[in-house]
Amino acid sequence: MTVPNTKARVAAAGTGVRPRPRAVLPALCATQITSWGVLYYAFPVLNPAITETTGWPAGATTAAFSAALIVSAVVGIHVGRVLDRQGPRRIITAGSVLGPLSLLVVATAPSLAIFTAGWLLAGAAMAATFYPPAFAALTRWWAPDHIRALTIVTLAGGLASTVFAPLTAVLADHYSWRTTYAVLAAVLATVTLPAHALALRVPWPPAPDADPRHPAPGPDPARRSRAFWVLAATFTLSAFAMYAVVIALVPLFLERGYTTTQAAWALGLGGAGQTLGRTLYAALARHSGTITRTATLVGLGGATTAAFAFVPGPFPLLVVLSVLAGIVRGNLTLLQATAVTDRWGITHYGRLSGLLGAPAHTAAALAPFAGTLITGPLGGYPALFAVLAALSAVAAITALGTRATPQEG
Repeated sequence: MTVPNTKARVAAAGTGVRPRPRAVLPALCATQITSWGVLYYAFPVLNPAITETTGWPAGATTAAFSAALIVSAVVGIHVGRVLDRQGPRRIITAGSVLGPLSLLVVATAPSLAIFTAGWLLAGAAMAATFYPPAFAALTRWWAPDHIRALTIVTLAGGLASTVFAPLTAVLADHYSWRTTYAVLAAVLATVTLPAHALALRVPWPPAPDADPRHPAPGPDPARRSRAFWVLAATFTLSAFAMYAVVIALVPLFLERGYTTTQAAWALGLGGAGQTLGRTLYAALARHSGTITRTATLVGLGGATTAAFAFVPGPFPLLVVLSVLAGIVRGNLTLLQATAVTDRWGITHYGRLSGLLGAPAHTAAALAPFAGTLITGPLGGYPALFAVLAALSAVAAITALGTRATPQEG
């Protein structure tokens, strides 16, 4: 890729036009599908084989995966700071190197401790290659039209499970889980490393100056409001249920006598539903109020989870349920992304969204481990899904109390 010369950059700066490198958007679409597919969605497909062949407890292997998500959340704070100062190329490319290496550690781990260490490294790779750094890069390059770019990348990322859950299952049918992870590590390196190293090799524009005509007000009362913390609780309960369902879906199918391939296809088609759901959100937002939309989507998430708990088959019906659940998940992703602006505007979006998302991200990270841990005492995965549906129902009720008053805006 040719890097624009200095004169071109100066001219662009003088006109207020930000450089929008054409290769970045398609590159990030491809790398988001691959990164999410290999580092996230392959695990629920392979975990049953991992526990069966190694004898490691399912709770322990899932805890290692959950630890990776927690590491990703913590390291992501530093990644964001570095990216703001230096641009995305170095930090995201470094994640593209670390990701395949971490999976090779996982694939060759002789013990549960090394297996866990590999996932901790994978968590750092997730922080550098998943949505947040990609969103930050696109926002800086595409502003003020960044929402379109973000939507395109999100739609592409929603296909990760559709592509990689079935692919992982096919590989697992022919190879061991260790070889499968090694092959996926090679795929991850082949796609993400050159794409990030080359496509992101463009000038990093300076951060836009603050507008002196619209200075930020004093301490914002929104973060101290009842509505804000009720909304945080709503998203925390919903995120816990949603991410526990994703990880537990394959074991649920296996417990009911379906094959790993069937379970992987159901999970993958749920990802396609997630992409479809994101295309529908704009129309839904135009025709519904904020509170009604929040309570309805969270409640529908609980309804699809309950259906999995009480409907054992047949398989085509379960696939339909998986697609419907994916549609709801896709809408919930954008619901959370717009929650702050819908209630309190954009003045303190960064601070409020960070504070709002912290407990939800933590719940999402702990959900796979906690869900696996309580499945045994509950008596199986259908009972787990019933409990998760109940949590979503509670979240839908609390969503009714998330209306911000004028004094809070």
